[in-house]
Amino acid sequence: MDTFVPKILLPEGVTVGHAGNSVTGCTAIICERGAVAGADVRGGAPGTRETDLLKNDKAMEKINAVVLSGGSAYGLEASCGVMHELRERGAGFAIGDKVVPIVCSAVLYDLNSPDYNYPDIAMGRMAAQNAKAENVPFGKVGAGTGATVGKIRGPQFADRGGIGAATVGTEQLFVTAIVAVNALGDVTDHRTGKIIAGARDNAGGFLDTVGCVLSGNFTRLMYGNTTVGCILTNAKLTKVQANKLASIGHNGYALSIRPVHTDHDGDALFALSSGEAQCEFSMLEVMATEAVSRAITSAVLCREA
Repeated sequence: MDTFVPKILLPEGVTVGHAGNSVTGCTAIICERGAVAGADVRGGAPGTRETDLLKNDKAMEKINAVVLSGGSAYGLEASCGVMHELRERGAGFAIGDKVVPIVCSAVLYDLNSPDYNYPDIAMGRMAAQNAKAENVPFGKVGAGTGATVGKIRGPQFADRGGIGAATVGTEQLFVTAIVAVNALGDVTDHRTGKIIAGARDNAGGFLDTVGCVLSGNFTRLMYGNTTVGCILTNAKLTKVQANKLASIGHNGYALSIRPVHTDHDGDALFALSSGEAQCEFSMLEVMATEAVSRAITSAVLCREA
């Protein structure tokens, strides 16, 4: 399993952990003390949990975890394992003598084995237990274990995906993106437009999914897709700003995945704010877009990192 350890920054109190097997996995982003959160779901085939709670007109201001998971809708079960683990730690929204951890989740489709192999409660709990604040591995691990990209011709012509991460900024003010890339489209270098991972032609070169669609010369579109991720910042944000940051972060998807947000993708992006740093919000928007784009690149190039 190819993994790498990027140099990323995490807000104080935030940890990240993976769990999985040879086929699929999940990634838990834990903020026990709570973080202001937002979300934006763009793809046509999403699988999510607790995204309605993050809307600006809903009462809950903070959440305790985001779970990115394989397994399609079955993989939402992994978030229950994270919830149980956090409850045992006493983390969550206190109601009388009970505590309810607020755990949001989004899944990607990687049901590629003969049986129904998906992240369950036990795997979610393990991801939470594995969470740490530094030296977190990325690549073909956690939610990126079964990820592939460029699936217009089917799985046999698809390329490797994975989960990547990148930080933009300094220790005083930063934005970090964590993205599991399992897109229908190709992944490109947004500076050059060059395809770096995607559908392959019969000779093993890149097919160019967008060009193929525009020409009408394709046989099928695959349903097993979706890119899911989370933006993390130490900037102090309101819930409205967190939702806007999640929305603007999709620009990073559009820069690096072509095509993106199709009816066969369930693309979703969360944003978490845990910190007190102050800055002009427009600056964060630029940083978030760049961090998301870089995280996507790192997800498919982990062997070269």
